[in-house]
Formats: sequence, structure tokens, C-alpha cells
Amino acid sequence: MLIPNERIAEFAAALREGGARVVFTNGCFDILHAGHVRYLAAARALGDVLILGLNSDASVRRLKGETRPVNTEADRAEVVGALKSVDAVVIFGEDTAEELIAKVRPAVYAKGGDYTRETLPEARIVERYGGEVAFIPLVAGKSTTSIIERAGRK
Repeated sequence: MLIPNERIAEFAAALREGGARVVFTNGCFDILHAGHVRYLAAARALGDVLILGLNSDASVRRLKGETRPVNTEADRAEVVGALKSVDAVVIFGEDTAEELIAKVRPAVYAKGGDYTRETLPEARIVERYGGEVAFIPLVAGKSTTSIIERAGRK
């Protein structure tokens, strides 16, 4: 389910008020692969509901370069939103999810094991209100960049 950014705070608050343990993660999810699927399942297992913050096309270009994203934000939102582990998707245009985290206030903020508390500005926000930051191990050899590189070899 795609939730408009301007409604995400209200949506997350209703979940929390209903007693749900809200988990939040974010990323580009440009070309969905097994590493993404395993990561999102592990994130969802940390609570009752998983909200996924999806980088907009413009923010992906700023973060990954002019040749990205391969898939549009609408297509990426539809694909990740179809996964049974993802309960809601919200698209955001900033380079970090700090503003979105402040709106969602998840019990758990999940990120991949390639991050640390020091390299994750969102962690300070989550920990300030008493939330938890969880790091999920990456799946070796599974990345969008490696898929693009292999596809270019033909």
C-alpha cells in the first residue's frame, strides 16, 4: 500500500496507538533481488508492521549517479509493495530519511549491515525518542550494482 508522504505521520501514529510494533527501513530498491527480499523479511520479523521509505527518482540520481534509477519510483513502489513482508511504502525526496523517521517514529529502524550508528544520521533521531536501531547482515554477492555490472557484460 502506497501512503502519501503527507499522511505517513498520521498512518504510523494510528498503528502505534493500535498497539503495533512499527518497523521502518528505507532505500532505493532499484532492481529487486534476493538480497532485498531476505533483508525485508528480516526487517519485518522485528515487529508487527514494516513501513518502507523509498527514495524518489531524484534522490536516487543524487545518491547513485545519473544512470540510476533503472526503474521509476512508481514501478519500484509497486514491486516492493507487493512483497508480503512490506505493509506500506512511502516515497521521499531527501537524501536521508531523517525527516521521514521523525514522522514515523518507529519502534525499530532497520538498516543493512553495511551501515553503523556513526554513518547513519537517522540513528540519533530514533535513539533520542527511545527507539531501537537494528542492523541486518547483508547477503553476500547480492547487490543492484553487481546485477547492473553483470548485465553490461552481455
